Parts: sequence; structure tokens; C-alpha cells
Amino acid sequence: MKRNPHEIHNKILVTGAAGFIGFHTAKRLLEQGREVVGLDNLNAYYDVTLKEARLRLLEAYPGFRFLRASLEDRPVMEEFFAHERFDLVINLAAQAGVRYSLQNPHTYIESNIAGFLNVLEGCRHNNVKHLVYASSSSVYGANTTVPFSEHHTTDHPVSLYAATKKSNELMAHSYAHLFGLPTTGLRFFTVYGPWGRPDMAYFSFTKAILEGQTIDVYNHGRMQRDFTYIDDIVDGIIRVLEQPPQPDPDWNSAVPDPAGSSAPYRIYNIGNNRPVELGRFIEILEECLQKQASKNMQPLQPGDVLVTCANIDDLMRDAGFKPATPIETGLCCFVEWYRGYYLR
Repeated sequence: MKRNPHEIHNKILVTGAAGFIGFHTAKRLLEQGREVVGLDNLNAYYDVTLKEARLRLLEAYPGFRFLRASLEDRPVMEEFFAHERFDLVINLAAQAGVRYSLQNPHTYIESNIAGFLNVLEGCRHNNVKHLVYASSSSVYGANTTVPFSEHHTTDHPVSLYAATKKSNELMAHSYAHLFGLPTTGLRFFTVYGPWGRPDMAYFSFTKAILEGQTIDVYNHGRMQRDFTYIDDIVDGIIRVLEQPPQPDPDWNSAVPDPAGSSAPYRIYNIGNNRPVELGRFIEILEECLQKQASKNMQPLQPGDVLVTCANIDDLMRDAGFKPATPIETGLCCFVEWYRGYYLR
């Protein structure tokens, strides 16, 4: 089917639409009156009923349609892209989790590498105007220079999950260079909020504290994380979506900047730029719950890093991104949602 060349770029694919960030992103786009097609395989990495509940909320919007499928299913993905002819693609589907990658490495290669290749191929062959995809702060790995900058090298990942996300950035660059596909990678920093992922610490801590169970606190609570509220993350995603990257005429191949390229390629950090120590994070959570936690102090786990902190200057400059939610507000919003969803 031929597309009207004057048609507004309004048909958007959101992969991972039943996931935490994908759900919120799709919902915001639908509220803006966009046509959104969601894709998710609803795998059992965490509670499927939570994913189904998110999906039901999206299906209440007339502009939403959904396909249950896996990124790594090449024939399905080829047919799907060819039939739908998306204007824009937001790839948020992936096998997540640092610790899970220690026990289930093949899952990460199948979903995050083979699956992402199918997304790139779908965009390449079907005239997608811009691919925005999820990377991760974990790509900084053994780098100890904080705040983390997109202009730093990221050649020393300390988990397979991080290695697959770094691979996505390299794959995206090759497609931007070879085929002119505009791609933007977003390195997310510890996203939290309502409808969040049960495998994340703030979620499991909330459950345990309310049930009077002991929580494991790694590195004795001295790790720092750049916790970023979901509404701020979605705002950044949509701002970037509207601005496909252009080749940088000043990019110097003799001194290559990892954040840009002579191709239509860009990498951004998307975080809060205000790291919080895990011990303080737990204190705030206790205040929101009005209940003290029983803590089991543990050493640092394999694959974990001591500090994450995002330099977000580039995203602020290029897209007007400005995180607006303090951790005290965001955590209490999560607790309010948690009580309403699980304890009603």
C-alpha cells in the first residue's frame, strides 16, 4: 500500500508495550492521539498478570492495536513490518536484568541481539523515519569516571546484559552508516515508578517491608544509583522521537566521538543526574510506607557497579529534556500505586 507523502508521521510501533517503560510510553502517545501498534511476547521473566493488566489499559484506547510476538521470530517480524509500514519505531523490548544474565545467557543473545537485528532489518526495508531504542547505563561497566558521559568509551561491560546493549548501539550505527537509517539510543538510568518491574529493588523492597520480611541490602547500602522517574523518562523518549538525528558535519574520524557520527546516529544518557545512596533510598521508602525495614547487609554482587550518574547535558541541549521528579515524590507515587494495585 502506498503512503501519502504528506501524511503526518503518526503510526508508531512500540515494542515491549506490555513492559514497564513500553506501557507508559505507549499510553502517553495514545493520549496525544497517535496511532500505536504494540508488540510484546509477554514472557514469564516476571509476573505475566501485571503485563496483562498494563495491556488492558492500553487496549481501552481506540488508537491501539497489539501483536503478541517475539522479536527473534524472523518470519513474523518481516511480515509484520512489511504489512504495517510504520513511520516511527520505539524498541523497548529486551531481556532485562543484570543478575538473570548470569544464569540465562542464551536468552539475551536471542532477544537482545537476534531480535534487535530483526528490528533493524524491518526499519531498513520499510522506510521507517526514525528508530529510537533502549540502551542502558550498564554499558559504562568498569568505567569509574562519574558522571557518565556519552562521550566516554564503553568498551568494558561487566555483564552479558551490558554487552548486548553495547552491541545494540554498534549494530544501530552500522545501519545508520550503511543504509541511512536514523537511529537514537537512550541509555536509561534506573527507571522506577507506578506499574514498575517486580525484579527491581524498589519493588521487591516494598513488598518485603509491607510483609515484614527482611531485605538484602548489597554493598551494605553504599551503592549509588541515578534513580529516574518514569514520567521523566517518557518525556525524554517522546522529545527524542520527534527529532531524528542528522549526520554531524564536525565529526572527526581521527578522533571519533562515541556519541555521534558522520551517519544519522546519536546516543544519549537519560537519567536524573542526582544519584542517591541505596541506604538513603531505603529510608525514603520507609517514610512513604510508614514502616521500618529489616535489613540483611550483603557484599557487592557480581555484575553490579558502585555508582551510576548520568551526565544529561546533551539531551537537555538537543531535546529540552529536564527531569522534574524528586525521589521523595516518585517513590511515594509508586507506593500509592502499589497499595492500590496489590492491597485493594
